[in-house]
Amino acid sequence: MTPRTTSPHAPGRARTRHALRRDPRAHWLLLLLGLAVAATALVFSGYGRHEIAATEGPAKDCAPADRALRDGGPVLSENPATGATRSARMPAGTVALTYDGGPDPAWTPRLLDVLKRHHAHATFFLTGTEAAAHPGLVRRIRDEGHQLGTHTYSDTNLAAVSGTRAGLELSLGQNTLAGSAGLGTRLLRLPHTATTGTYCADQAAAARRAMADGYVVVAADDAARPLKRGAVRQFTGSTAAVRDTERLFAAPLGDVRFTTVGDGLGLDGVTYPVATTAQVRGTAVLWAQDASRFFVDATVWLMVAAGTITVARLALLFTVARVHVRRVRRRNRRGHRPPRLTEPVSVIVPAYNEEAGIEATIRSLLASTHPYVQIVVVDDGSGDRTYDIAEWMRAQDPRVMVIRQENAGKAAALNTGLKWAQFELVVMIDGDTVFEPDAIGNLIQPFTDPRVGAVSGNTKVGNRQGILGRWQHLEYVIGFNLDRRMFDVLECMPTVPGAIGAFRRSALEGVGGVSEDTLAEDTDLTMALCRAGWRVVYEESAIAWTEAPATVRQLWKQRYRWCYGTLQAMWKHRRALVERGQAGKFGRRGLTYLLLFQTLLPLLAPLVDVFALYGLLFQGAARAALVWLAFTAVQVVSALYALRLDKERFEPVWTLPLQIVVYRQLMYLVVVQSVVTALLGDRLRWQRVQRAGTFSNPPVRQGS
Repeated sequence: MTPRTTSPHAPGRARTRHALRRDPRAHWLLLLLGLAVAATALVFSGYGRHEIAATEGPAKDCAPADRALRDGGPVLSENPATGATRSARMPAGTVALTYDGGPDPAWTPRLLDVLKRHHAHATFFLTGTEAAAHPGLVRRIRDEGHQLGTHTYSDTNLAAVSGTRAGLELSLGQNTLAGSAGLGTRLLRLPHTATTGTYCADQAAAARRAMADGYVVVAADDAARPLKRGAVRQFTGSTAAVRDTERLFAAPLGDVRFTTVGDGLGLDGVTYPVATTAQVRGTAVLWAQDASRFFVDATVWLMVAAGTITVARLALLFTVARVHVRRVRRRNRRGHRPPRLTEPVSVIVPAYNEEAGIEATIRSLLASTHPYVQIVVVDDGSGDRTYDIAEWMRAQDPRVMVIRQENAGKAAALNTGLKWAQFELVVMIDGDTVFEPDAIGNLIQPFTDPRVGAVSGNTKVGNRQGILGRWQHLEYVIGFNLDRRMFDVLECMPTVPGAIGAFRRSALEGVGGVSEDTLAEDTDLTMALCRAGWRVVYEESAIAWTEAPATVRQLWKQRYRWCYGTLQAMWKHRRALVERGQAGKFGRRGLTYLLLFQTLLPLLAPLVDVFALYGLLFQGAARAALVWLAFTAVQVVSALYALRLDKERFEPVWTLPLQIVVYRQLMYLVVVQSVVTALLGDRLRWQRVQRAGTFSNPPVRQGS
């Protein structure tokens, strides 16, 4: 007679256990908002650093400006009555000192000290980005009686940009002066220009557009013009400007007066206090620039740190994997191998709507070369033919036991199976797993060590024909199995996979069986065993084949559940971080590793992609391509090494570059959704993968 049991919960209660709230949707808006902020910060910072929309100076061979402009004085403005351009020169004996660029903390304070010693004033044409970065220097220039002019926001050649861009440059330049000094200015020096005689036609046109907007355009007199005749002297902001100014004051010039452009020509109102609203707007620009630069710089350093940690992780994985290989070889040598365990084993197969694969699963267990295997199939309220197929298999072989219960979830099904299991060694598998004949026998061999409480087997993807299957195959081999080798050596295994794992019954009973607190019952159980002092190891020779999700939607559901459940388990067992002994090893090594590499670093991945796109668009495709090729090369080397360790063919490696571009994004988006779900306190409902039964014979491996 087939044993039957019911869930310990009321009917229907377990089915809604993980459906207390709907999945959040606001996390996608949050992600998009975060990416938009990151992109805006990058663009704003890059704009100010001349990485975006940077323009070069004028070509040396250019069409000259009209004669009237070239032969006039260096100070240009528009006659408001006629619209004609008018020019002016400094009176005899008057020299207007002008400095372009800055302010700069290296040379501006020294220059101000020189001017102060000689009781001279000057006009500073400031670059908006530098004014926003050093508002204290802007205020010092103002407070010491000097005049402020604008040199545009980013030192952009206004003759080489559109009218819209030119207007933006001038507006942002004014905002930085308003925010840092509370002043506006009508004085403008066109970047990349000197005397009006050297103006090209396009520069003259840019000057006229600025004058039409009310600006006074200040050029410079030729350096050969005698200062006693009056002149506008131009210095490019730098340490050389400080030296040249000192030399100018040291020369015997008689009654020459050094002053500002406005004072020398008697221009009133060329600098003026701005309204409170303009100051607020300017302050916002200053804050935005500071915030964007801080964000970009901090993110760059964060990514450098993440890259360094990732490389260190790969080095650790490779080193520890080599140690693991040597241990296995040493253990398998004659004279070092312990007597082979032949104890009978109970295999628990929880099944919910697994009609596509349950027959292949049971047949693979019945074909095991291990002396005796009890197979306990727990049908968890399936709505398909799972129970009927399992019953049919039971009728053919008495080693099969079928138990039927109302749907209560996988953890409850495993606990039910544990009650009916007859032996001390228990293997737990998924309802779609296909075992190799020697898998069970190999899986239980580490139990010769009495400290071992659980053993992780080697899960492989069976349906690896398509591109999605190949990607998952590579992930299992490169990610999961390399990690398990490391966890084994470091004694901090966080997960015995549900597809193939072996346990001591006494160890399971000691931790209260399989917990139903989380969606990752396998991870939760493994962590509980580690905290109880048991060792959890990895047995690479125990191979089981699983059917991976065949669609992106199914893959998303599976990984979302895995990731969310892992976060639940990590939080549940967080006290392991401060515990001692085996629990402490697991906490400080295993939990820290999961937090860093499976939670925090994936959260940085969207930022990495935004920076990569920015670099591709604005920092040169060659540089971005070089970085991508280096990253891909590291991944390929890792893949080849991992495939070699697992005796797998190298053929799927050709899909790796595309996996980096597509599959990686899918995985980090899963982490983003899971973390936000956890932070919002939502409970994720149980989600299972729809099995198609697409593989019946395991793929051939190298050395098989």
